[in-house]
Amino acid sequence: MAQTSGANKVPEESYNASESYCNLDDAAPPPLHGDEQQERPSEARNVRRHSTHRAVDDYDVPDEYTNLNEVTGVSPVQNPDEEPIHPYESLEHVRSLDQEGSRQEALRRRESPAARQVPGRVSRLATQIYTVSYLILFSLLGTLARLGLQALTTYPGMPVIFPSIWPNFAGSFVMGFLIEDRMLFSNAKTRIPPKDATPSRSGDEERASPPDAEAAKKAHAAHKKTIPLYIGLATGFCGSLTSFSSFIRDLFLALSNDLPPTAARNGGYSLASVLAVLLTTVSLSLSALFIGAHLAIALEPLTPSLPYMFTRKILDRIAIPLAFGAWLASILLCIFPPDRSVNPDEESWRGAATFALAFAPLGCLMRFYASLRLNGRIASFPLGTFTVNIAGTAILAMAWDLAHVPLGGVVGCQVLQGVEDGFCGCLTTVSTWVAELATLRRRNAYVYGGASVVLGFGLAVAIMGGLRWGSESGFATLQCFHAL
Repeated sequence: MAQTSGANKVPEESYNASESYCNLDDAAPPPLHGDEQQERPSEARNVRRHSTHRAVDDYDVPDEYTNLNEVTGVSPVQNPDEEPIHPYESLEHVRSLDQEGSRQEALRRRESPAARQVPGRVSRLATQIYTVSYLILFSLLGTLARLGLQALTTYPGMPVIFPSIWPNFAGSFVMGFLIEDRMLFSNAKTRIPPKDATPSRSGDEERASPPDAEAAKKAHAAHKKTIPLYIGLATGFCGSLTSFSSFIRDLFLALSNDLPPTAARNGGYSLASVLAVLLTTVSLSLSALFIGAHLAIALEPLTPSLPYMFTRKILDRIAIPLAFGAWLASILLCIFPPDRSVNPDEESWRGAATFALAFAPLGCLMRFYASLRLNGRIASFPLGTFTVNIAGTAILAMAWDLAHVPLGGVVGCQVLQGVEDGFCGCLTTVSTWVAELATLRRRNAYVYGGASVVLGFGLAVAIMGGLRWGSESGFATLQCFHAL
């Protein structure tokens, strides 16, 4: 009863989301089949662990935000304290609880219109504007980080010869840290109390976390995924730093022997190269996710909490002009490239960065809304992430072909390069993909991961292979710089 009473209290200022965000929750939750059913009916009825509408939250976000799999709160480290007895959660299980809780919340709001208005909460329009602003800002930063990291890790004699591996590793690492972190976005109600380290009767095992600590963990998982800044970091920055379409492009280039340095080889070596790119990317990205999560656990005693006044009162409001101003500046840099007057013999900034920055927010926002609309449809198969990864791969393959025909001269090549690095790079994501693979049940994870790679690679072979092997000249040299 004490917990129910505390649930009715709200922070001084929180966020109120649009009613249209509840549309997906009218559908019934996807069933769990066969021996994989892990949900206890009493738990589903009594514990709304992952609903978006909770009184401990500083933000009242749309119900559809539960469809962002990178902010579901399902940890890749299921037993961080290495306790002898611990529960296990899967993405499918949490998705079912989310949808049940969201339907109950929507019903409560329809029955009690007064429940929609909570004193001190920011309007739903403001909540959406804050979220979109963070997504735009962090998509720009993520794209810059990806392009910069690729440039830094491309050098003579580099041990890894395909450029997508380091951004995918770094983005998955940050994603793992954000998912597992319990301090950066904590508040007084969700801060986890110190663990009771009293030894058990055997003297060599610690007791399990007390109920208060477990309740705080659940409250924090629910609270964190409602914060626009957190959504911007996880969905915007990590999703834009990593790129599934670039990963599939490198798979094809390994098959076609176009990854430098190239050398004469037979089909068996080409197949070995494809497997090397595939296994290296998937294994390192998954490893980075777990390493980031383990680092968050290790640094928990030292990690500070972001101050309420700074994030809610200042940072949220600054993000709006900063995000749209930076996006406008990137568009102006495409129109008036700064290297036109600095280096008259070469004009490459637009192809290298500025066009990519201009297209990046479009890809990030499209991925965000596709996840909201589609990820909740099938709990065992994240349809939103799958759709944007496959669509982005197809668009990148077509842009790659058009740029290597060549078509459109210098400016056309630079625009296509911006579509590949900016739009497709931010539309597709590896960090969310590996977070889903780590939290889905084993069979579903293999089906989902295998379908993503097979279909994406098949599209790349069909689109890029048609030009590579179907014409006498193959890939022509890029013309993404202007020489007088």
